[in-house]
Amino acid sequence: MATIETVRTAAGVVLAGGRSSRMGEAKAGLDWHGSTLLYRASAVLARTVDGPVVVVAAPGQDLPDLPAGVAVVEDPVEGLGPMQGLAAGLASVADRAGAAFVCSTDLPFLHPAYVRRVLRALTEGVDVVLPLAKGFRQPLAAAYRTGLADLVGTLIGEGNLRPGMIFEHCAVTRLTDEDLLADTDLARHDPDLDSVLNVNTPADYAAARDRPPPLVAVECFGALAKGGTHRPREVRAATIGAAATAAGLTLDRHVVAAVNGDQVTRDGRLPLVAGDTVAFLSADAGG
Repeated sequence: MATIETVRTAAGVVLAGGRSSRMGEAKAGLDWHGSTLLYRASAVLARTVDGPVVVVAAPGQDLPDLPAGVAVVEDPVEGLGPMQGLAAGLASVADRAGAAFVCSTDLPFLHPAYVRRVLRALTEGVDVVLPLAKGFRQPLAAAYRTGLADLVGTLIGEGNLRPGMIFEHCAVTRLTDEDLLADTDLARHDPDLDSVLNVNTPADYAAARDRPPPLVAVECFGALAKGGTHRPREVRAATIGAAATAAGLTLDRHVVAAVNGDQVTRDGRLPLVAGDTVAFLSADAGG
């Protein structure tokens, strides 16, 4: 198996199914700062990996809006839990990527630095990178070789529906909190490893919503720069739209945003994370 040197060879897979019995409603559609938990998870992966991003839905599941370019794969069998979703997701991208970062939909604080750190550990001879973060194994915030789809399918056929069974049949690299936080970018922007914090109950969800949005830097250029200066300033904003509002702007056809100098967008729902820099430019001026 080839060494993965960058996330450009990796896909993103978001598992949107699940009964959500403790939450009382589907987590995928829960509001998150004007979009949904599913929108945020899939958009974070889309802005982090250069491979395809897919959402795995349960049979007949209605999904909320998704970011442009994110595809939907339907889990063919209901009631088999995350193993079936994992198999379907890996199989759907196996012809386009050798690896995938796989996560559940209910990770409201997932940070790209965490995704990159996990994928970077998927080196030659390693089939799975399994974080052991915040005292628990994190199989739904982990990296997998896409070729494992057949193995997962075989295990399901044998009645093995626990993700832990996968790790008995392949090469696994385990990352502790210390291993993860040795990455300076991750340690700076997610020192508590909240990337793996999921929401299972209404109380969890309410507590997550009560957290302040991340600190991001905002810059305005050209005609949008008040007083002729574009010096960055820090604001709290969970999305591009919220950052525009904090800058006194309306994100319309006259304004575009560039995230961290490269990703140009008008999508007000695009999620922001701690450490981002958002530059607003006048589209009318060729920005």
